[in-house]
Amino acid sequence: MSNKKRTEPEDIAYSLYLYFRGLSLRNTSKAVSRFVKRSHTAIRDWIQRYKPEMLSFRKISVTKFIIDVTIIKVGSEYIWLWIAIENNNREILQISILKERNMFVAERFILNLVKRYGEYPVSTDGGTWYPQACRFLRLPHHIHSPYEKSIIERTVQYIKDRTEGFDDYFPCRKSKCKLQHIQKWLNLFVSHYNNNLFS
Repeated sequence: MSNKKRTEPEDIAYSLYLYFRGLSLRNTSKAVSRFVKRSHTAIRDWIQRYKPEMLSFRKISVTKFIIDVTIIKVGSEYIWLWIAIENNNREILQISILKERNMFVAERFILNLVKRYGEYPVSTDGGTWYPQACRFLRLPHHIHSPYEKSIIERTVQYIKDRTEGFDDYFPCRKSKCKLQHIQKWLNLFVSHYNNNLFS
């Protein structure tokens, strides 16, 4: 029987906090070694398995959906990263990775927002797929104001900067991967990002 001590949830949460604040996996391992000795591979496994809902306790207040989509590279494949943030606090409401960008995908993305938060106006860039999706869902739609454009672009760039080396640490080894491991990582990232806005 193994005598290895079980890692406390608080130690896991703190390790993930340090990682998402910018430390590498190895430096995170060193930083928490005073409390718990775990390897950088253990921390990598925590990131892949830990449930983000266990780390988030606040209810997000929504007044508007500000949405954007950008392309990112995962291994040798390019995929679309869909992001929705809230107008006042800049919290990330939803983030999804999809292999397509069209009206049907936009409609499904916005519909998931409505199911979770309710019906609110939608702000987007000039993408032609948004107005039709909003008309079908009967939601007010407008083009980003300069302020909305600024905050969504900063959020998108922050995410892209933080995920730039993603495939180096979490390479996909599955044939015809559905990218679930990346979506889990992004969900956890969102939890930490939103919590840190108010820390």
